[in-house]
Amino acid sequence: MSTFMAKVETIERKWYVIDATGKSLGKVAVAAADVLRGKHRPEFTPHVDCGEYVIIINASQVILTGNKLDQKKYRYHTGYIGGLKEISYRDLMKKNPEKVLTLAVKGMLPKNSIGSKSITRLKVYAGGEHNQQAQKPVSLDM
Repeated sequence: MSTFMAKVETIERKWYVIDATGKSLGKVAVAAADVLRGKHRPEFTPHVDCGEYVIIINASQVILTGNKLDQKKYRYHTGYIGGLKEISYRDLMKKNPEKVLTLAVKGMLPKNSIGSKSITRLKVYAGGEHNQQAQKPVSLDM
């Protein structure tokens, strides 16, 4: 008996919705990363992109536990000399809550071409409405 290897041509991708209301940032990000990567499927193959689409709604209502809202910082560099910028997660949640979840999920995906393709299948919305009703997404229980 040989080992089953999934092929990209045979994979049917589904759409899932995760409601982030009142849930911690890490738990939502882990659930999304698992589905994007395809690890929830019995035919998961590590070298094949067999993940599915994920929609995260209510990103502005995600919870960070402890003092992370003030102590945790998002740092990035502009590319110019002395261009290191820093913003607290409290300010980032007010300004762009979608980016907080996208960064958390992106950090949990592999740093290669499979991870790059997987992150494009993630859709994050600050409110409770999304534009993918035509795809008939299924609610994902965490």
